[in-house]
Formats: sequence, C-alpha cells, structure tokens
Amino acid sequence: MTISGGPVFWLLMAMAVAAVVVFFERFFELRRAQIDHQDFVKGIVNILSRGNEDEAVAMCEDTAVPVARVVATAIRHRNGSEKALREAVDAQGRAEASYLNRRLAALALIGMVAPLLGLLGTIIGFIKTMLLVNSGEVVSRADLSGASMEALVSAAVGLAVAIPASVMYSMLRLRMERIVVEMEAAASQIVGYITEKGAE
Repeated sequence: MTISGGPVFWLLMAMAVAAVVVFFERFFELRRAQIDHQDFVKGIVNILSRGNEDEAVAMCEDTAVPVARVVATAIRHRNGSEKALREAVDAQGRAEASYLNRRLAALALIGMVAPLLGLLGTIIGFIKTMLLVNSGEVVSRADLSGASMEALVSAAVGLAVAIPASVMYSMLRLRMERIVVEMEAAASQIVGYITEKGAE
C-alpha cells in the first residue's frame, strides 16, 4: 500500500516549501534591518551639531536600514515647517513599515488555509472510501485502507504545515514590530532635535 494524501497532499507540500522560503527570506531581511537606533541617532546628532548635514545624510545612506532612511528624510526636510517635517517623516515611516511587512501576509494565509485544505483532503478521502463501499463490487482491504489513509494523511499534513507557518509568522511579526517601534523612536528623537535647533 502506498501512503498518499492525494492531490491535496502535494498542494500542501508546495505551501510548506513556500512558507519556509518566505520565512528565511524575511528573517534575514529583518535581521539586517535592525541596528542600535539610539547609538545611530546620537552619532547623527553629533555630526549635525558640527553643521555637517551632507555627511549626516551620507552616513544614513551608507547604513541603508529603515531607521537610517527615516532619519535621512528628517534631515532633508529640516528647512521646512515643523508640520511638513513631521509629515515627511511619517510618510517615510509608513513606507518602511509597508516594506518590512511584505510577504508576511503569505505566511499568515498559509497558516489559515493549510488546515482547511487538510480538511478538504480528509473529506475527499472519506468520500472515496464510501464510494468504494457502495460500489457493489468486491473491494479489497488495500483499496479501503488506501482511501482512508489519504484522508488521514491530508488532515495530518494540513496541521503539520499550518502550525509551523503560524509560529513563523508570529516570530517575524514580533521582529517587524520591534523595528517599527525603534524607527518611531529614532524619528521622534531626530525631529525633536531638528525642531529645537530651528527654534534657537
């Protein structure tokens, strides 16, 4: 007897591979996006206090992480009104958060859909079993076991894909939210510094 979950099984396997690929791509991307935002902002403020705005922007561009891009936006809009400055920083912050969040929805979707597909495979397997029983022909034990096994394997694989996908999504979501909080803190610090400096 060959243990198989039918076509639903292979669809779930494809979703499992996709979940692993998305997880590691996002994990390493989010890991690269994290820096010590307090030290970074302090370094930028020290440069700005010496009047080297171009050097500060260049340092942000070289760092190339969300916090740095938000800080660079604030520096570029330092000569505008406080309202324009805050709006520019907020817009950049939303853009960075959207970029960090990309493809995370795919993991959440896999976590939600996989158990439903497993249930679908289970129902299909039991329908096959009932059709065999009611066919009026002599049905071998192997045929019945194969159809029943298809149902059970689909259910098990659906849960086996959904649970890790949900855990991976939660891990990445927490990491992303931490970066967003750090980005907001850095934005608040640099905007506060530029506003105070402009008021002098």
